[in-house]
Amino acid sequence: MKVSEVSVKNLADYLKLDYETLAPEEISELETFLASAKAFISDYTGLNQSEIDAHESFVAAVFVLVQDMYDNRSYYVDKSHINHVIESILEMHSVNLL
Repeated sequence: MKVSEVSVKNLADYLKLDYETLAPEEISELETFLASAKAFISDYTGLNQSEIDAHESFVAAVFVLVQDMYDNRSYYVDKSHINHVIESILEMHSVNLL
């Protein structure tokens, strides 16, 4: 699976939510979390969307980032408290190491 193929339904399944019963606001919230996770990965690594799709390990990063945003109900990731596994995945592929 590629990051671009991750859907809100995939996220709902991962979060153990019943996609069929989600309210429109909840679906919109998950869409926002998904977009934020993708933007965070791109900003952190310096990769564009097609380069991110080349690495399946980013899919796990998207799921964990969205779970963190969902659990904490925030639209950003606190870089000082990022999951170490996610940080390792992102750093393996970072090209903006200045």
